[in-house]
Amino acid sequence: MKSPFRIAVINDEISQDFGHACEVASKEFGMEWIELRGMWNKNILKLDANEIAEARRILEKYKLRVTDIASPLFKVDWPGAPVSKFSPKHDQFNADFTFDQQPEVLERSIELAKAFQTDRVRLFDFWRLDDQAPYRSAIDDKLREAAATAAKQKIILLLENEMACNTATAAESARVLAAVKSESFMLNWDPGNAAAAGETPFPDGYNLLPKERISHCHCKDVTKKPNGKGTDWAAMGKGILDWKGQFAALKHGAYKYAVSLETHWRGAGTPEESTRQSWAGMKEALRSAGALG
Repeated sequence: MKSPFRIAVINDEISQDFGHACEVASKEFGMEWIELRGMWNKNILKLDANEIAEARRILEKYKLRVTDIASPLFKVDWPGAPVSKFSPKHDQFNADFTFDQQPEVLERSIELAKAFQTDRVRLFDFWRLDDQAPYRSAIDDKLREAAATAAKQKIILLLENEMACNTATAAESARVLAAVKSESFMLNWDPGNAAAAGETPFPDGYNLLPKERISHCHCKDVTKKPNGKGTDWAAMGKGILDWKGQFAALKHGAYKYAVSLETHWRGAGTPEESTRQSWAGMKEALRSAGALG
């Protein structure tokens, strides 16, 4: 697949059966890259040595390289602050780590990055607070500290803008990137999440971002709810996001890292079929943008 980007999909958006997910990504979708989040009903951080070896064997079989470890680092409540309304009652993606365990989460994520031969680890900046102001400086310090730890291991942390976390939009992302200047701290730009948070991600949000700090991109789409309040996930190409424009702008800016399909939409009945339909829309947008041969 000829593209200036590393075209990928998050494995468990297809299936918890890692072998099957890799087969679909490689043989059917024609991808050479994959993003790792969970498999066999386990969060990636909880894989044992045998499971890591098996996952590596499967990746080799299907000639897939890993874009990053999609870890749940810092997807927890900030201590001493009011509990976020976004803080889940049950764990997400089989990740049930506490704030006190976050140093271990970072250490384990770095170990896994090395095991899967990638130099990137995704992270967040804690469940969203109604008023970040009293805690924001300390949160930025925590991000700087994590980036310093990652830098020693030659690992790049990718902050995902996530509507349930304190950095949801491009505007908020630009502020954090200005506060955390480390070369080991980059952005996982997620236009779908920005749209769900009420921003127009392209061109408005994208124009606010320091382009040299974008080091990963998640691809999904949204529609406006019928009552006009909020959004629902949609298949790529069926929503309101200008993905053709976004891909063209990334190409124009000489972006060369991952564009990774994170379907989220489940309108086709199963994760696999929903991802299949979303990949068709993503492929069309990439072609229209001149980013797929």
